[in-house]
Amino acid sequence: MSVIKSQSPQVELIMINITGYDRPGVTAALSDILAKYDARILDIGQADIHHNLSLGLLIKTDSSVSGDIMKDLLFKGYEMNVKVRFSPVEEADYNEWVNMQGKDRWIITILGRRLTARHIALVSKVVAEQNLNIDSIQRLTGRMPLKDQEEALRKSCVEFSVRGNPTDHSRMQQQFMHIASKEEVDISLQEDTMFRRCRRLVCFDMDSTLIGTEVIDELAERAGVGDKVRAITERAMRGEIDFCESFTERVALLKGLDESVMREIAENLPITEGVDRMMTVLKRTGYKTAILSGGFTYFGNYLKQKFGFDYVYANDLEIVDGKLTGRYVGDIVDGKRKAELLRLIAQVENLNIKQTIAVGDGANDLPMLATAGLGIAFHAKPKVKATAGQSLSTIGLDGILYFLGFKDSFIG
Repeated sequence: MSVIKSQSPQVELIMINITGYDRPGVTAALSDILAKYDARILDIGQADIHHNLSLGLLIKTDSSVSGDIMKDLLFKGYEMNVKVRFSPVEEADYNEWVNMQGKDRWIITILGRRLTARHIALVSKVVAEQNLNIDSIQRLTGRMPLKDQEEALRKSCVEFSVRGNPTDHSRMQQQFMHIASKEEVDISLQEDTMFRRCRRLVCFDMDSTLIGTEVIDELAERAGVGDKVRAITERAMRGEIDFCESFTERVALLKGLDESVMREIAENLPITEGVDRMMTVLKRTGYKTAILSGGFTYFGNYLKQKFGFDYVYANDLEIVDGKLTGRYVGDIVDGKRKAELLRLIAQVENLNIKQTIAVGDGANDLPMLATAGLGIAFHAKPKVKATAGQSLSTIGLDGILYFLGFKDSFIG
């Protein structure tokens, strides 16, 4: 068996590929042989899919012992029932590979109720068109059973690690958004910087994000002005009218409502899928969490007590003699104020703004989504999705954990 030698006559670069049934001790036994001949491992990678091993080793060794190394590896492979293949690597090719380290790395997350080969093919095609190289692909969600789970409980996620400089980043993002919309999946494209895996603060909108309703609409129903308030709310969320003006108009319509209604609504709030699991993981891993809401402090504090949020900033309704007066107290928390509060909390927690995440669904959330290191539009209107860049629309709020690189095997 011959190996093409590198430019240096004393050194050989050899790519070793090992495949077969995985069992404890395979990697240890094969690397022990390399250690015996003092071979230097330049790169190593291993994957296991359904007990099938794929192990790659790129080594540098003296040409005087390369034959013995290959012979011993072949014997050991036969003994352990795995296949061992060798490929020569030219020094020029290796140097070109090393120089790739200067190129950017990107993380592409594909998430949905169910992922198919079509989804992987569509995303991979875009990656190839951008002249990017896929370094690795890993599944973040748990192993899928053969029998279909209930649709409401199913979720599937894979993460691509991609290297290179996109030829057209904007077009790449647009293509992913198109695929996501057409195929009913979510696709996140993030640059893999030092900040991506050290986010430390997550700020959430409340209404239609943490809870599946607009609380002001619930209050309006009790006050008998539901249709009027809903119409104003929809126009505000679409960005058609100024938030502060619409807020003042809606609150005025609540005049005379009994304070006890607020407790009744709070105790029956429809909590968004995944909130409990998400908050458990974020608290366990040391994240700070905040509610920044154009809604009302009363309900934000209820969620704070229930799930353990660290901060709540929202609007205070004026109450006199147990009745809503139709006025509010203090400044309105609008879109601009949400962005200011995000920066303020980051300062208090001594965080770089790139370590922050913002999640929301409405037009008034766009300033904080743009300010945060990672802004995620959650089950949002098309305008908000297009502006935010990152969106989550197919599953619950715990999908955010996959955007951060968490795996089910780690978080349960």
